[in-house]
Amino acid sequence: MPNQRALISVSDKTGLTSIAKKLHEAGVELVASGGTAGQLADAGMPVTPTEALTGFPELLDGRVKTLHPAIHGGILARRTQEHLAELDQQGLLPIDLVIVNLYPFERTVAVEDVTLAEAVEQIDIGGVALLRAAAKNFESVTVVCDPSDYERVALAVADGGLDAEARQALALKAFRHTADYDTAISGFLAQQQPQDQSQSDGMDEMPAQIALNLERVQAMRYGENPHQQGALYRHSNASPAFEQLHGREMSYNNWLDLDGSWQSAQDFDEPTVAIIKHSNPCGLASADSLANAYDKALASDPVSAFGSIISVNRTLDRETAERMAKLFVEIVAAPAFDEDALALLQNKKNLRILRAGGTAPQSLNIRTVYGGALVQEADISKADLDPANWHIVTQKRPDASQLADLAFAWRVCRHVKSNAIVYVKNRATVGVGAGQMSRVDSVMLAGHKAGASARGAVMASDAFFPFADGIEAAADHGVAAVVQPGGSIRDDEVIESCDRLGLVMALTGTRHFRH
Repeated sequence: MPNQRALISVSDKTGLTSIAKKLHEAGVELVASGGTAGQLADAGMPVTPTEALTGFPELLDGRVKTLHPAIHGGILARRTQEHLAELDQQGLLPIDLVIVNLYPFERTVAVEDVTLAEAVEQIDIGGVALLRAAAKNFESVTVVCDPSDYERVALAVADGGLDAEARQALALKAFRHTADYDTAISGFLAQQQPQDQSQSDGMDEMPAQIALNLERVQAMRYGENPHQQGALYRHSNASPAFEQLHGREMSYNNWLDLDGSWQSAQDFDEPTVAIIKHSNPCGLASADSLANAYDKALASDPVSAFGSIISVNRTLDRETAERMAKLFVEIVAAPAFDEDALALLQNKKNLRILRAGGTAPQSLNIRTVYGGALVQEADISKADLDPANWHIVTQKRPDASQLADLAFAWRVCRHVKSNAIVYVKNRATVGVGAGQMSRVDSVMLAGHKAGASARGAVMASDAFFPFADGIEAAADHGVAAVVQPGGSIRDDEVIESCDRLGLVMALTGTRHFRH
């Protein structure tokens, strides 16, 4: 039988006694370290402590237990005549099965106010070495790092041992496990490094290295298109961002659209509804209730809202759910659902219903490009969202209603793909021009979508107007006030055009490109 001696050294004792008993019944000798050996002995299992193999007691408060040739020689030896003869010459025995899991570093650093010393003490050295040694020698050794594999490994051992393919798969799992562990440690230590302000002019520098530790949580039928494979990943050990309560499985494009919908809705304090199509808002509105916000958002572009993704920033109530149920929608996402609202929406068989979890927003945006990746801070600027920090540069001043709508439009604009133009009236979009190659085209598209609602509306632009033609086009549609970053060499011409046309213009000083 290939597996004759097992070394067990586990921090997580889940399932320990059960697998040890099954291995013993299969004729496997059990060797264990420290607390693992003690628990097996207490359970009546015959167990050889690692000190009996090494000839040394545990050292340095248990920091050194298994770092010894008697252990690693037994694991790393090939099952060749030469290696086995060398082991025999040194009085050592081969080890055929290694069951190890590591100190709970990630659980430790997840505790609020954990100290650096506490975290460092949970950095496993011997366990990682054991896993890597056994995984390297998977040709002869079976390595197990996950308690969920105990049952099938024990059954295979009892049936004569694991085949080469199974051992290699377990080795891959072990290497991924140690890689994730190292990533968690390096990430935590990087956060403890003080920033050198003298080198950054008062601003934090972007990290020199970024280790992405992602685990697959959903394999999809395809990606953006049927000829592309796709899957959803999340940061390892992170809680799920959403719980799906109903409906068909989410697709790649569903997740992309949900991201834009959810983040735009959560950007507002008042009850807000965001209706998204192809990553852009076709309707976004705030009101005194979700139901009223939904009506206003839908009125912005009811044609595009067909087959859309809808997110809200409040518990979804029955009244709002009844209105949503009249429209074909792909996804409804909310922080929570009233029971009767959820029951109503669940009558729609294919509607995907998602409830948000507690995952914090990511501080960095990462996007792959040919040959590498682009990384930037998330666009979470706040000062420019406050009209008190704007400059009114026209002769005409905004009234209170216009200023409120300008502030709303400016906040919406940063969630629209550039070139982005947003028409707003009464804290609701009435027209959106997104992703056009020229800014004036976005102005015209938003005006076309708004129709008669453009009369008296305000307009936001994510970047400056390079020419006065965009302002003139907006005036032709009936826009009364404009907010934009400013910064063009032709700002004076644009402002003069506003004065000539009787428009209000505010400059924020901050651009919100979204590519």
